[in-house]
Amino acid sequence: MHLGKNTKIELIKNIPLFSRLSRKELSEVAALADEIDFPAGKTIIREGERGREFFVLIDGGADVIRSGQKIAHLAKGDFVGEIAVIARIPRTATVTTTEPTRTLVVTDQALRNLLRRMPDMQLKVLQAVAERLMAIH
Repeated sequence: MHLGKNTKIELIKNIPLFSRLSRKELSEVAALADEIDFPAGKTIIREGERGREFFVLIDGGADVIRSGQKIAHLAKGDFVGEIAVIARIPRTATVTTTEPTRTLVVTDQALRNLLRRMPDMQLKVLQAVAERLMAIH
């Protein structure tokens, strides 16, 4: 079963990176999002690798491991990988599914192309990235 556009928008608007976006802008991001299913035990993000996509969990679950230590568990509605995609920095953790998991996936290239087309959106996303990075330090 595929998600409707409104359901995708609802999932995406909960990502802090996109919290400043208008409904129309959220719709543009949702249009980029593909649904991908992963089996249990699948590593979807590997610590140290370049971030090429970010994920929003539709259902299922995943563990976040940094330097061999479990630091979080992701569940429905959680998201991961967005900062590495925007900032072009290496992944800071490994994420492995703990059960069959369905995700929305947006690639870095698709997101960058959208941001080039919509400069107002670009500024909103950069402001959100700056806030996230300030909160970390």
